[in-house]
Amino acid sequence: MLEIQYIYEVKTALITGSTGLIGNESVRFLHDKGYKVIGIDNNLRKYFFGNNGDTTPVKNELLSQYKNYVHTQIDIRHLEELEKVFLEYGRDIEVIIHAAAQPSHDWAATEVFTDFGVNANGTLNILEMFRKYSASATFVYMSTNKVYGDFTNNFNFDEGGLRWSLSKGSKYAANGFDESIPVDGSLHSLFGVSKLSGDLLVQEYGRYYSLKTTCLRGGCLSGPTHKGAELHGFLSYLVRCAVAGDKYTIFGYKGKQVRDNLHSADLVSAFWEIIKKPGIAQVYNVGGTVTSNISILEAIKYLESLGFKLNYEISEKNRIGDHIWWISDMSKFKDDYPNWNITKNSYNIIDDTIEAYLKLK
Repeated sequence: MLEIQYIYEVKTALITGSTGLIGNESVRFLHDKGYKVIGIDNNLRKYFFGNNGDTTPVKNELLSQYKNYVHTQIDIRHLEELEKVFLEYGRDIEVIIHAAAQPSHDWAATEVFTDFGVNANGTLNILEMFRKYSASATFVYMSTNKVYGDFTNNFNFDEGGLRWSLSKGSKYAANGFDESIPVDGSLHSLFGVSKLSGDLLVQEYGRYYSLKTTCLRGGCLSGPTHKGAELHGFLSYLVRCAVAGDKYTIFGYKGKQVRDNLHSADLVSAFWEIIKKPGIAQVYNVGGTVTSNISILEAIKYLESLGFKLNYEISEKNRIGDHIWWISDMSKFKDDYPNWNITKNSYNIIDDTIEAYLKLK
């Protein structure tokens, strides 16, 4: 009797920034869903933020624990190297998560060509390879709320003991800022500009070429694998300083600035909803919403309640283009993907991050 062999094509996902916070969470999630995952990451984070930003241990963990993970040490600014990856895997790629970025608006001003090269030109390179070799795939781009610049600082705020609050007369006070906030007429930081350039490119490739693209404009994204540094990743870096006993500097707004925080696992579950029902040239704000937000002083108070007393100072000078108060309104996303929910709040994120840091000590 003849034995008939069937060859099954393995679903393939490509993830840029695969050893960063969002990238490695995506690798784990999609691998568990049965995907072969191609990771692109050359550890530029170490160049940006020094040894505290080094993601080599994450890469080694992914390679050792996930048999269908393939790591490529490629710089997304180098189109020829990218094309080799797409020539090999492009026809099988069903999902592209573009999470690679220079993520700090302070760092961007120190090397403007590097920042724009990674965030804008690198995104263009990925998009063109996507269009050329994997046009049927679903493309998800991690944008940022910094595309709106500091426009949101023009509203009236009420000062409380530990936080600023958007005055109740504002239409955004109840649910946070939605996608109607303009991207023009504000100070963005050069990082905000380079990310907005990528954001618009992703939208245009969707509309012009009828490709399945989605931009997610993230608030503060965090989680236990976040390699927080002073110039990026406030909640992760705050926890690390508290656990390690390092000094922490708060930049401006009396430490009462408010951020919504979304756990990386909740963000990746939002990716999954998009993958199951992709749109064309879609844009959504994503963040902790009114469910998960915290001021710096509130985070410090919570850490102290857990026995971690932070050595900190408050500088009167805020970061250029920084937000006083940001909470994401995700009503649009929830309308399109009603099964998605936030499962972890800011305090859960702090707890998870403390546990991760203590394991490293």
